[in-house]
Amino acid sequence: MNCKHVLFSGHAIRRMFQRGLSKDDVLAVTRKGEIIANYSDDIPYPSCLILGIVRNLPVHVVLALDEPRQTGIVVTAYVPDLKLWADDFKTRREK
Repeated sequence: MNCKHVLFSGHAIRRMFQRGLSKDDVLAVTRKGEIIANYSDDIPYPSCLILGIVRNLPVHVVLALDEPRQTGIVVTAYVPDLKLWADDFKTRREK
C-alpha cells in the first residue's frame, strides 16, 4: 500500500515490542504485502489486513488509511496463529 506517511498507534508499538516485530518489519509488510481483507466501515478510517513475509515469518498488519492526508496508521501487527488461520495465512479457520 502506498502512503506518503505511516504512523504507528501506541497499541501497535506495544504489540510490536511484545511480539518481536520491528518498525522495518512492519513497513516492509505495508509496502510489499498483499491485502487479504478490507474493513471499509472501520471508524475513524477504513482499514485493511495485509499479509507479508519478513525474516521468513508471516506477518499480519492492520493498516488504517487517512486518504486525504495520504497517511497510513498501523493499528496492530502480529504473526498469525495457525490455530486461527489456514496454512496460507489468508483464510480464517472456522470455529
